[in-house]
Amino acid sequence: MTRTALLGGGRMGEALLGGLIDAGFEADELAVADVDPERRRALEERFPGVRVVPTPAWAVADADVVVVAVKPADVPGVLASSLTSLRDDALVLSIAAGVTLRDLEAAAPGRPVVRAMPNTPALVRRGAAAIAAGSAATDAHLATAERLLGAVGVVVRVPEALLDAVTGLSGSGPAYVFLFAEALVEAGVLAGLPRPTASTLVAETLLGAATLLAEGSETADALRSAVTSPGGTTAAGLFALEQHGFRAAVIDAVVAATRRSAELGRTGP
Repeated sequence: MTRTALLGGGRMGEALLGGLIDAGFEADELAVADVDPERRRALEERFPGVRVVPTPAWAVADADVVVVAVKPADVPGVLASSLTSLRDDALVLSIAAGVTLRDLEAAAPGRPVVRAMPNTPALVRRGAAAIAAGSAATDAHLATAERLLGAVGVVVRVPEALLDAVTGLSGSGPAYVFLFAEALVEAGVLAGLPRPTASTLVAETLLGAATLLAEGSETADALRSAVTSPGGTTAAGLFALEQHGFRAAVIDAVVAATRRSAELGRTGP
């Protein structure tokens, strides 16, 4: 088994720990470092057998893979404090948004580095992540990163130049969906439904539609066409959305988020 150390036990770190254990990783092969004593106690209670420590250097000793899951601004310091204990051949897998491969390789010189862009549905094992390899990372390192992140969702490989687009699309994408869900709930209330009823219907509608898209063989446009009868209610609703520039607004949102991700990569979070 791969000995894995997580630097940071926040929501994403906790989600990854849970996914790894559910995927068959042995608890005694996992370690997590977090500076917050209360957070460490919570992790110890939820994950018996996982080594929970207060400093990164304690976590990375003998680790095959080190997952960097701290705030972007904390990445250089966390890696610097780990270097004396970090093996020369240990894979550094970063899920810190906006921290480039160049910066990661500077903070962990000589080590193979993989940069990942996950998203928050990883918290419920339905994440979508993209990974990009550093100069010293091999296909084997990418496969290891895929196996780890695959415990909480799907993983695709892209060149680093496309990670900003991934951020704008799937990284920020859940927020777009949540905003759409809010609007649907408000529309249901306006149409006369009690708010709890509208909320339940919206959540299940989005879940069902996403499942059809993810697990079926048809594309989004084919699925939309299949439920749009000529002159019917869905056609009327879609026409109203298009009149208000719905499609263009979504495209603009992804482009704006992609542009902002690139700006943060150049200037730092």
